[in-house]
Amino acid sequence: MYAYLIRRFLLIIPTFIGISLVTFLIIQLAPGNPVSLRLQAMGGSSGGEAITQEVIEQTKAMYGLDKPVHEQYLSWLGRMVRLDFGISFKDNRPVTTRIAETLPITLQLNFVALFVIYMVSIPLGVYSSTHRHTRMDHSLTLGMFLLYSLPSFWTAMLLMYFLGGGGGSYALEGLFASGFARMGIAESGVAVWLMEHVFHFQWFPISGFNSSGAHTWPFMSWFGDRAWHLVLPVFCLSYAGFAATSRYMRAGMNEVILQDYIRTARAYGHSEGKVIYRYALRNALIPIITLLGEELPLLIGGSVIIESIFSIPGMGRLAFESILSRDYPLVMGILSFTAMLTLFGLILSDILYAMVDPKI
Repeated sequence: MYAYLIRRFLLIIPTFIGISLVTFLIIQLAPGNPVSLRLQAMGGSSGGEAITQEVIEQTKAMYGLDKPVHEQYLSWLGRMVRLDFGISFKDNRPVTTRIAETLPITLQLNFVALFVIYMVSIPLGVYSSTHRHTRMDHSLTLGMFLLYSLPSFWTAMLLMYFLGGGGGSYALEGLFASGFARMGIAESGVAVWLMEHVFHFQWFPISGFNSSGAHTWPFMSWFGDRAWHLVLPVFCLSYAGFAATSRYMRAGMNEVILQDYIRTARAYGHSEGKVIYRYALRNALIPIITLLGEELPLLIGGSVIIESIFSIPGMGRLAFESILSRDYPLVMGILSFTAMLTLFGLILSDILYAMVDPKI
C-alpha cells in the first residue's frame, strides 16, 4: 500500500503540470487582457496615440506580458515551485496572501456541505435499499431527482427571494389580501396573523458569513450566527449531491445484502438492524468513498456561483472577480490550489478504500 501511495503522490507532479499548462493557455486565449482594462480605468486613449502606446508597452513590461507565452509559463512555473504565485494585477498584493484570506472560508463552506450530503444521503440510501419498490422508495427517488434537476443559482435566488428578505412575499401578500377583503375577514385575527407572519419570510440572512460586529460576541453567539448564515448557501451547495450519493448508497446496499455472508448473519439470528448497519453498511460504503474525491472539486466549482450570489468573501467569489478583471496571477493561483485539492482528494479516496476494506 505504501509503495502504491508513493507512486500516486509522484504522479501528482506531471498531472499538476499538465493541468497548469492547459489552464494557462486557456487564460491566454480568453478575450480581454489587463492592459486594455488598465487603459479603460485610465480613461482610454485621451492622452493621445503616442501616450497610449507608451502606456501599453509599460504595462506589458510591468506584468511580464511582453514575453512569449512559453516564457511566461516557465517563469510562472519557476515561481510556483517556490510557492510564489506572483502579485495580483488588481491591487498589487501577493496572490498567496489573497488566497490565504479566502481559502478558509471556502473550505469551511464546502466541508460543511460535504458533511451534510453524506449525513443525509447515507441514511436515505440505506432506507431505500431496505424498502425497495415501496411507495416511500419511489417517492424518495422522485424527490431526489427533482432536487438534482434544479439549477443551484436558480434555487439560491428563490430562497433569497422567499426566505431571506420577505421581498418575494409581495405577490402572494397582495393576492391573499384581496381574497381576505372579498371574504370580509381582512381585519380578523387569523388574516392579520397570516399577513404579518406567513408572508414575511425574513428567516435567514442572505449575504455575508457573519453579522456585523459578530467577532466581538461570545463564542456560542458567534457560532450560532455563523451557522445561521450558512443555512441557505450550504443547502444550495448540497441538495444536488443528495440524489447521486443516495443512489450510489442504494446500489451498493442492494449488491451487498444479496451476499452469502449476509444470509449467514441472518441465519445466526442477528437482528435486521445489526445485519444492515454492522455487516452490510461497511462494505456498501466503498462506492460512496469513490465519490469523495469527486465531490470536493465539484463543490468548490459550485461555490464560485453560490459565494457570488450570497456575497460570501470566499475563494470562489474571488475567482469570479479575478476572471472578470483578467487578473492572470490570481486566476492561476486559485486554479492551482483547486487542482491540488482535487488531486489530494483522489488520494484521500484511495486511503479510505484501504481503511474500509483492507483487501483493497
